[in-house]
Amino acid sequence: MSEVRVNNLSNENNTGGPTISGITTYSGKHFFVPPQGDTASRPSDCEPGSLRFNTDSTHLEYFRGDTIGWVEIEAELTEPLGGGTGSNTGTGTRGIVNLAYSPGIDNRIDFITIPTLGNSQDFGDLIDARVAAGHVSSRTRDCIGGGYGPNFINNRIDSVEFASTGNAIDFGDLTASRYGVGALSNQIRGVFNGGDSVNVIDYITISSRGNAVDFGDCPTGYVQRGLGNTVRGLWAGSEGPSVGTNNTIHQITIMTTGDSTDFGDLSYGRGGWGGGSNAIRGIMMGGAPNSTTNRVNIIDFITIATEGNAQDFGDLTDDMRGSRMIGCASPTRAVKFGGYNPGVTNVMCFVNIATLGDAVDFGDLTSACSAAGSNSNGHGGL
Repeated sequence: MSEVRVNNLSNENNTGGPTISGITTYSGKHFFVPPQGDTASRPSDCEPGSLRFNTDSTHLEYFRGDTIGWVEIEAELTEPLGGGTGSNTGTGTRGIVNLAYSPGIDNRIDFITIPTLGNSQDFGDLIDARVAAGHVSSRTRDCIGGGYGPNFINNRIDSVEFASTGNAIDFGDLTASRYGVGALSNQIRGVFNGGDSVNVIDYITISSRGNAVDFGDCPTGYVQRGLGNTVRGLWAGSEGPSVGTNNTIHQITIMTTGDSTDFGDLSYGRGGWGGGSNAIRGIMMGGAPNSTTNRVNIIDFITIATEGNAQDFGDLTDDMRGSRMIGCASPTRAVKFGGYNPGVTNVMCFVNIATLGDAVDFGDLTSACSAAGSNSNGHGGL
């Protein structure tokens, strides 16, 4: 086999690398370095399958060549995460849910392994009992901010580590005490949006304990849910005693600061839906226009990279629907937890994110709950 060794190759104008066509094999013993740049410098005139390293997200990404554009390359976690016995053990992405109102305000935390169907298991406890908190997470840490307890509205942020079960410890404080917090994150930054009667958006750096700092404002203090990919964060819908019902989807760019802007609309105005996202698609299951009635069986989806209204994905069964639900996701599945239907339920169900269709049973929580909070170490922001 012929071999050519050079220190540098460039095109004829010396403005970049050469164009290499045909069947090419890279057989170096160590590595090769692809082109790199930040999110803002993503090219739009490249060929489908083009590869680059994103210096903002620190991930490889490829160009799809359709309306989705650049997509980060991700993989389902496969290492054992430790802890727990029974039906929902195994390997892969772990989801964490604080049981919140079950009934009565609670401090217990459950976990599931998302690729493995089965019942949830005990993880540990929050520092204090509270409901309607928001969760943000990296691949290693989950942070739980805000909520209200028996006699107070909370600004505390707790944290737990995904790889080991145990009780939460103090992380810092939000800029304002509130509940009904919408939350989302990428690997670096966690963002907390609004809350009942609050229009504040603030953020934390998940790897560094400390207080949240100001990000911007949302148009009103939504009681809603959040999801996103590594670049864009979205909050959808609302329901609450102070803000009323809304079908609006708002967006931010996670690694900047500033006020949220319009993205599109849900198919039906509601809050308290359960679901999550992978890097491409967000799933919103169920919810209600108020906390106790008109619980819908709708499942909506959005393409995160493309502004526009949500579209029909499938349906929940009657026992799966509810208000004040929550959810989380892996790269392949979105899972919904609990809710009020009527009365507090322990039902978990899921959909396969890439395939339109109705939700199916996942298992049961250790206790019925509503107004809970949840996240995973494999969601779309990672």
